[in-house]
Formats: sequence, C-alpha cells, structure tokens
Amino acid sequence: MKSFFVVMLIGVLLALAGAGLFMLRKSDDGENQRSNRMARALALRVALSVALFAFILFSWFMGWVKPGGLPISP
Repeated sequence: MKSFFVVMLIGVLLALAGAGLFMLRKSDDGENQRSNRMARALALRVALSVALFAFILFSWFMGWVKPGGLPISP
C-alpha cells in the first residue's frame, strides 16, 4: 500500500517536472503548442493529486491504512 502512495507521489512530481520543462523549452511549433503541453501536464498533476487524496481517504475508510501520528510521551 505504501509503495502505491510513493509511486503516485513520484508520478505527481514527474508531471510537475514535465510542465516545467515545457515552460522552459523553446518550441518550434509556436507558443500555443508549448502552452497547451504545459497546461496538459499541469492538469495531469492536479488529477493525480486529487486521485491520490481520494484513494487515501478511501483506504482510511476501508481500514487499509490507519493514522499513526506522533507518539506523545508523558
């Protein structure tokens, strides 16, 4: 379960890095093509983030994961 969360977080970071590369790279196709690719990469990042959050909530509801928190010492 934890490995799935890590893979999803890596996917979010890769989508963010891809959007940054599209923003910085000069495109031969024109400014419109570059901004479309960047917007698509950012939309993918948002979709992955929302899906990860929803899956974490669903996992908590089903009892697959439990909140840990920090131990409080007396």
